[in-house]
Amino acid sequence: MLLADEDEAALVPTARLFEGLGHRVLAYAVSVEQAAQHVTHDDPDLAVVVLHHDDDHALELIDELSGYARGPVIALLEGNDPAFLAAAAERGINAFAQTDEPDAVRAVIEVALRRHAETTRLSEQVEQLSGALERRGTIERAKGILMERHRVDERAAFGLLRDHARGRNRRVVDVARAVLEGHGLLPGAEADAPAGGPAARART
Repeated sequence: MLLADEDEAALVPTARLFEGLGHRVLAYAVSVEQAAQHVTHDDPDLAVVVLHHDDDHALELIDELSGYARGPVIALLEGNDPAFLAAAAERGINAFAQTDEPDAVRAVIEVALRRHAETTRLSEQVEQLSGALERRGTIERAKGILMERHRVDERAAFGLLRDHARGRNRRVVDVARAVLEGHGLLPGAEADAPAGGPAARART
């Protein structure tokens, strides 16, 4: 766990709080820029910032840490300002606490870790879906080229891509990309296709 606070005197008791909860703490009394550098270098599982009364500075610090941190970012706050909390959430804070009571802080950490894990899982699903849509789009465009080039229907065009990929131990999407890049792929594929194969069926 990385703990950042520009107030060195306030940093010590906070570090002891988290150490008492069983965490290995890297505590730094540093500026905003230095905090981001430490996050990048140390790559902590969890980053905690102690925020005082300078809202603009606090939001700047949250911006920096959430941009560099691999894990969740938690804020320890003084006071209760709903507008500030809303702005902090927009900047990437995962959770906050307004107490130094160990059980409450432990609960906040658990919430932050769960939220971050869920967000990470959803991001991975979005990336997988985006990749699948991109692959499908690539294959569809390649099929269109083959349909025009070889005068076959959609099903036969996909059969050409599939058979070419199987024969060369490649993925269909890789063959499709080659088609889109203008490679002279499958010249005379109709003649090479087996009797009754995709190209032959397209002409019957």
